[in-house]
Amino acid sequence: MRRVRAALALVLALAGPVAAQTQAPPQQLPILIVDYDRLYQDSAFADTIRDQLDRDAEALKAENDRIVAALTEEERSLTLRRPSMTAEAFREEATAFDTKVQAIRRARDAKEVELQQARVAAREGFYTSVRDVIGQLMLERGASVILDRRSVFLALAASDITDEAIARIDETMLDPDDPAPDAATPLISGSPEGEDEAGPVQPEPAEAPQLDP
Repeated sequence: MRRVRAALALVLALAGPVAAQTQAPPQQLPILIVDYDRLYQDSAFADTIRDQLDRDAEALKAENDRIVAALTEEERSLTLRRPSMTAEAFREEATAFDTKVQAIRRARDAKEVELQQARVAAREGFYTSVRDVIGQLMLERGASVILDRRSVFLALAASDITDEAIARIDETMLDPDDPAPDAATPLISGSPEGEDEAGPVQPEPAEAPQLDP
């Protein structure tokens, strides 16, 4: 009987450490943080995208300025010719001019909206294109997840890999042999044929001269 009890005690003594080992909590993987706004603001790769958008915006403004000048000159010409025109002829030209101005305004508004949409799409496209680069960093660090800094209340500075991510993005995505984007290939569509006389959104286009009652 004593031998049985001794054997049972030995089994229980050995089983204790084994059970403790099997119940040990798994090792937690680190969590990393990235400032996603800085990725787009500070990376040289993103600069190439923003530079093209800025060129598009400058081209649109220059076109608007040219159209303002053309409309102003057209209005001045109509005003100067008014004394030699019949009331009916002047009314027809003034109405046509006003209709033209309104159509121009709609066309230029559409261009402005298109430019803003291009900015949003370019930013989203940037994040999509660098996703694998960030994912590789996560694997190299043995992390389980990468969080956007905006969603983190408090964290150690060592968990923020934004600077490393920016350097890796530029190293991976920028090709030194690849020339900068061609200014002749804007991210927004060009003016459709026949839109030479399109007018500006800002400032307001010239109004048609008022007719005498």
